[in-house]
Amino acid sequence: MSAQMPVLKEPSRKRMGSRKLLTILILLFVALLAVLFFNSSISKVSEIQIEGMRFVSQEEISKTAAILVGDAFFRTSSSTIEDRILTLPQINEVKVTKVFPGLLKISVEEFPVVAFELSKQGEMTALLSNGTTVEADSDELQLVDKPVLSGWTDDDPVKAQLTKKLGEISTQQLSDLSEIIPFPSSAYPDRIIMYTRTKFEVVTAVSVLPEKIEALNAVIETQEPGKITMLLADTYVPFQSENLENMDSEQKETTQ
Repeated sequence: MSAQMPVLKEPSRKRMGSRKLLTILILLFVALLAVLFFNSSISKVSEIQIEGMRFVSQEEISKTAAILVGDAFFRTSSSTIEDRILTLPQINEVKVTKVFPGLLKISVEEFPVVAFELSKQGEMTALLSNGTTVEADSDELQLVDKPVLSGWTDDDPVKAQLTKKLGEISTQQLSDLSEIIPFPSSAYPDRIIMYTRTKFEVVTAVSVLPEKIEALNAVIETQEPGKITMLLADTYVPFQSENLENMDSEQKETTQ
């Protein structure tokens, strides 16, 4: 008795042609949507907000950022715009934020004002902590709470170093300094004389200024006005004692 072989079903053929056609149609649809999107108004920069500037104009920041209303929103990355704005000498930090659709926010932080200086034209200018000179703000001139630099040349490298060191000192500590004059010596090319609003005369060096400022404040808060030297060694002489020493020396000269 012979056994019958089971009937095998033929596997169903996949419709490869239909799938390829569907894939092509989807890709064409996506490409069409992309073209429509990038040519529509929602893919463009519709508003630019800039905040935090004092010494740089909004127009200057926009020009340096090289992006305008109507430009492609995704054409330039936020980091690229930030790098461009950081080339401005007044800018210390910048944050660029994109808010879809169309809003570009630019928040800048400028270097702080650490001193003032009288220009050759007789105008008061402000010095930033990185050495950049800018036009002084009228509001700041009405309340001068920073030292005024006198006797410095524009190309003096010590002045650039001084502004950086002043940037390391707190605003409260800076407020008592009224004037800073260069006073170089062979041992200390960066030596300076500082006059305080509390009537002290301070001889120190730019290189040691931040580390000496706390000791200076301690003397000012506890002693009478006098002359303070803060270099390799620190000394303090009240003006009254200094005047007596000068009088004694003058009397000795007259009796000889």
